[in-house]
Amino acid sequence: MRILIADDHELFLKGLELILSDWNKDLDLVFAKSYTDIFNILEKDTNFNLVLTDLAMPGANWEEAIVRIHNTLPETPIIILSAVFDKEIVEKTIELGVSGYIPKTASNAVILSAVNLVISGGVYIPPELLNHKLSEEFNEFKQAVELPEGKSAEENVKNLTPRQIDVLRCIAQGMSNKQIAYTLGLTEGTVKLHVTAILKILNVYNRTGAVMEATKLGVL
Repeated sequence: MRILIADDHELFLKGLELILSDWNKDLDLVFAKSYTDIFNILEKDTNFNLVLTDLAMPGANWEEAIVRIHNTLPETPIIILSAVFDKEIVEKTIELGVSGYIPKTASNAVILSAVNLVISGGVYIPPELLNHKLSEEFNEFKQAVELPEGKSAEENVKNLTPRQIDVLRCIAQGMSNKQIAYTLGLTEGTVKLHVTAILKILNVYNRTGAVMEATKLGVL
């Protein structure tokens, strides 16, 4: 697995390198210290499985930078690791196609958990954000991720919303998040929120497991 990591603080880059290397010894990590570095790297190499980047860095406005990165790597999930924590900014990054937003104050375990979730096709949102007033899509996401632990998929399945069932049907047809967004008239970020909620509700870890469980339960 190849991961592009960007941060303008050397100490934080080194910390991430240690965390990720302990998690998976076979990772190929590529480092950048600015948006300019990211763009230069992506001009020559687009073979990445994940992008982990700070939000406020030299070289570009963060909104424009995220759009450019996402357009260059449309199938590669992006996670923001930032000291900036603002509800509107977090929601905006998700709308732009980001798959996760992790505060820099997060523990190593939280960072790795978020990376695993995003690689599985879901979205990581800081729990603190769920205490704020959110958009309708985020509220559906909140209702799913706050379901009590230990309940079976059979007990949880009633919590699937009509829109999440629509997304499930698209997943069963082998559609990517981008294709689902186009088909259902949603943003790609919203689709990712629904995918995360579906995985939580059905107690599975990936899209294939979601389709299998939904089929077994008669949802599909």
